[in-house]
Parts: sequence; C-alpha cells; structure tokens
Amino acid sequence: MSDDSILNGITKPSDLKKLSADELETLSEEIRVKILETVSENGGHLASNLGVVELTIAMHTVFNCPKDRFVWDVGHQSYAHKLLTGRLSEISTIRREGGLSGFPKRNESEYDAFDTGHSSTSVSAALGIAKAGEIIGEKYYTIAVIGDGALTGGLALEGINNAGQSKDNLIVILNDNKMSISKNVGSMARALTHMRIRPSYLNAKSRAHNTLDKLPGVGKPLSRFMSKSKDWIRLNFFGHQRNMFEQFGFNYYGPLDGHNIKELQTAMKAAKRTKGPVMLHVCTKKGKGYEYAEKNPKIFHGISAFDLETGEPKSSSKGYSDVFGEFMCSSAKSDKHICAITAAMAMGTGLSTFAKKYKSRFYDVGIAEEHAVTFACGLAAGNALPVFAVYSTFLQRAYDQILHDAALQQLHIVLAIDRAGIVGEDGETHQGVFDVAFLNTIPNVTIFCPSSFKELEDMLFRAVYNTREVAAVRYPRGGELYLPDDYEYRSELFSFYGDRESDILIVTYGRLFSHACKAKEALADKGISCCILKLNVIKPIMPTAAKSAMNFSHILFFEEGMRRGGAGEAFGLQLFDGGYRGSYTNVAIDGFVKQAKVDSALHHLGLDSEGMVNTVLSVLDEEKSTSEDKNDENTEQ
Repeated sequence: MSDDSILNGITKPSDLKKLSADELETLSEEIRVKILETVSENGGHLASNLGVVELTIAMHTVFNCPKDRFVWDVGHQSYAHKLLTGRLSEISTIRREGGLSGFPKRNESEYDAFDTGHSSTSVSAALGIAKAGEIIGEKYYTIAVIGDGALTGGLALEGINNAGQSKDNLIVILNDNKMSISKNVGSMARALTHMRIRPSYLNAKSRAHNTLDKLPGVGKPLSRFMSKSKDWIRLNFFGHQRNMFEQFGFNYYGPLDGHNIKELQTAMKAAKRTKGPVMLHVCTKKGKGYEYAEKNPKIFHGISAFDLETGEPKSSSKGYSDVFGEFMCSSAKSDKHICAITAAMAMGTGLSTFAKKYKSRFYDVGIAEEHAVTFACGLAAGNALPVFAVYSTFLQRAYDQILHDAALQQLHIVLAIDRAGIVGEDGETHQGVFDVAFLNTIPNVTIFCPSSFKELEDMLFRAVYNTREVAAVRYPRGGELYLPDDYEYRSELFSFYGDRESDILIVTYGRLFSHACKAKEALADKGISCCILKLNVIKPIMPTAAKSAMNFSHILFFEEGMRRGGAGEAFGLQLFDGGYRGSYTNVAIDGFVKQAKVDSALHHLGLDSEGMVNTVLSVLDEEKSTSEDKNDENTEQ
C-alpha cells in the first residue's frame, strides 16, 4: 500500500469525518487489501471481516467512538475497526504472540468497549453498558453488532427480550449475511424503510407525538391510536406485519444495503434520533471483494495462512477432525442409530461429508450448544446414538445441560471434544483447557484422551459402544505428533512405557505423551532413566494406576489443562490417599493462556519436552541439595 493512501492518513476515527463520499469508497477498498494481505500471512477470520468494511466505516463516521461504545458480537469481524482506530502500524502482528488480538480487547485499545470471542453476547453486554451510562449520568450511544448466525444462540434472544423493554439509546445492528429474518425483505420494505429514516419524517413524527402527549385527557390515547393505526395501514395496504424485533419492542429499520455507505449513514443517523431501542437490519456479503471467499465463505471464515493468488492454504495435512469425520461415516454406514450433531461447525469438526451422506441423521442446531446437549439427550432417551462434535471452548456453555440432562439421567451421549488443549493464535477465549476441570465435577462421565489417529478411532468406538453414560473423547487441533517406534498402543485404561525400575515417573495423556517420549529420550542422553505412565482414560482415573506408581521416588504429572480440578490434581489425591511418600510435582495451567503458536505456548508453560526435562532436572537437583543439607547436619552433630 502506498504511503499516500487514504488509510495511512487515518490515525483516529474522527479523521473519517473529513473524507468525501468518494474517498470513503476508496478507503473501503484499501481496507480490504490490507485485510487480505494480513490474513494471508497470519491466518485469521477473513470472510466475516471483508463483509463489514462499509458498515464499520459508516459506524465511525456517524458515531463518536470511544465515547459511543461499539460491542462486536464474537469479535472476529473487528479487523477494519482496528485499522480505523490507530492500530494500522501494528496490524501485521495480529494473532501473533505479543501482537494484536484477533478479537476486541479492552486492554488493547480504548476503542474496544467489551472483550468478545464467543457468540451471542453483544446485546446483553451492550444493554449493560447503556444502563451504566444511565446510572452514572453519562450520555452516549451503545451499538451492538450481531450476525444472523449469532441469533441462533439463546443468549442473544434473552438480551433482545430484555433490551426491547428498555428506553435506552441502544442500537443493535443485525449483520445479515446469510438469511432473511422475515418476509418483508424486498423492494416495498426497502421503500418503507427509506421513508421512515428520513429526517423530515422522524422530526414530524416526534413533533406530533410530543404535541399529543401534552394535550390533557385525550392526548395520550390519541398518540396510542396513531401508532395502532400505522400498524393497521402497514398490514392492510402493504401486507407488512410487525416482525419479531418490533414485537420485542424495537424500532426496526431494514433491510439495508450493507455495502452502501451513504444508505448506512442515513439509517444510523435516524437511529440516533429514534426514542427507544433500534434494530438496523443490514444485509452484507461474506468475503466481499475476494472471489474465493465470496464463493466459499465457510472455508474462508477462519483460515490459516494462504496464497492470495490461488486461495489455497500454504500448508495442509490430515488432522484429528478428519479422522473423526471418517469414523462417523463408517459407523453410520453400518449402524442406523448413529447420528451427528454440530453447533454451526460442520466443516470445522470434520462432519461435512457425513452431512452430505447421512442428511437425515445430521443435525446442525446453530450456535446453540446448550440446546445441542439436551437435544442429544432426547435422542438418547429415544434409543439413538447421538455424537455431539464441539470445540472444547464452546462446550463450556453447556455445563448445566451435561450435568442436569445427561449425567443425572445417565443418558448415553458422546461428546467429541475437538480443539482440546492449546489452540494457539485465537488466544484466551478459544483455548480448550477448561473442559477436563469442569467435566471432573460431574458424575457419570468418562473421558478418553487419544495420542494418535489409531487411538482416536479405538476410543471413539469404545465411547459409542462400550459405555452407558456420558462419554467424552477429547483430541487436539491439528495432526499426529512423534511417537517412538517401540511404542505400541493397546486398548487399555492406562499403560507404562519405559523402565519401571527407574526412580522417575512422568504421567501424562493425549498430545503431551509425544513430548514426554522426547523428554524420556533427552534424559536418557544425560544418563537419567525414567518411565512414562500414559493415561488413556482420565476420568475416572483407575485406582490401580496410582497404586502401580507408588514405587517411583519422583512422580511428575504434566497436563495441558487447568491445575485446579484437573486430572493431575485427581491423580495426586489418589497417591496421597494411598500413602505415597515420594515427591509429586503437578505441572499444569493456572490462568488464561494468551495467543501464541501452540509450540510456543506449550514451551512457555513448561509442557513441551524441554520443559519436562528441565522440571525433572530441577526435582533431582532439589533432592540432591536436600540430601547434602542432611549430610551436613549429621556431620555437625
């Protein structure tokens, strides 16, 4: 991008107000170029960001951010917002360790009003921000931007229901890039909206109602009569019923062309002049301006680094999600009871082929994880075999349903927990490090943890056919890691690998088993022998596993999950309940994990092979130091 580009001259949102309509159009194209350049190198959310460029520009020209507060639902469409709020020079660092987040962050910029990452939260958060202004006596507009997909989340409807009753300066922008919300989409509805958002119409309407309200006795009844008459005329002359948002209590304007800056500006100005909550229905195109993303918005929703010219990813390999998808297809072929559920993540969880081959047994419930679990429970109660494929970070939203609807009734549902553990560049909101800790609190749940594709297939089979309660199979993002040639998986609850006569035992599960094997080899090069206890099922942890570990002098548990409530804590409790007298070290995660590549994050947490080696050496050094201190004490005595 040239130094004299319009974008390079934007250091704050107020700079946009000085630009002409033509310059704003040019700016929108420059923003798209910058987003494409950045995401092709760093990976990230492309289609959603390309679709809201004009919308973002219009928002910043009409409102006064940061005084006016923008809340971006999910937040993966905030790249243009970041570019227009003083972060252009840092945009090349987005999603990189130590760089800009791919989502809004309050500690990153004063222009980010609320941290987001999970769907359907914006209306509730924005309403709270609007109410806060009322409490402290500060006047500003609060704008929530929510996609049509996010409306499938129950939280969004809860927020809309509550907001519709308020009188706050709350504006909800519905970014509709896929579906029509009601039958009024068309030329007549657009004509009515254009009439209703004209300043002259709004001013006349406001003056009429204000005048009537002041008339003693008959004023307010007449004002209400006018409103009802308007509804009657709209229905009988234009065939236009009140849509769901109007029924919730919103002033509704739409549909609007989401790529027409002037039209968007007019509508937003009208929203500012309208009393009570406003819903602006904006139609946009995901992937706008980039042919490959327009044709395949699902593929380019969240994507790794790719070639701009061809649209092809720079690297691709088979992953755990693919193996899961293959297992589901082969199982469904031979078993008509098998069915698959996803919460708007068919492609991400590897279920695309299943969805095509077994349409009658595939259920995409939208962004509604709570519903997905209870729906699965209903299927199980009817003797089906439901498998819910879900990212670990999103399963958090369904805790109550797992506990109340599944585990309490001992219903057999399978949770295929994708993206378990560290996921990398999406950062704190997307790390899959909490599922073990919260599932550990729920009775009647079994958790399987594979370390290879072969193990995943076996454990999925066991989860589907060998359990009679909630069965969770958790696996990481990406593909297989290193496993030694002499390691052989057996379908066991746990297994030992290495010298069981050594003093040191490393205990772990899942992806970290690979790092433990490398650590074992590195320690052997230093003349230190160790053994590895590999847990294939981490809930429940078999008492025989802890009992078998009692003879080791030093036990070190490494876990790619939370320390509090994790498998390492449960294992340690079993050890000490059994009278273990050796040293026990539990290396796990405390707190949120910031964005970084997976390998880098594991290194910082001391969970890679180097970290394991260093921890073992530290334990041995401490033992040596303690022994020397005791010898010195004995000598002095």
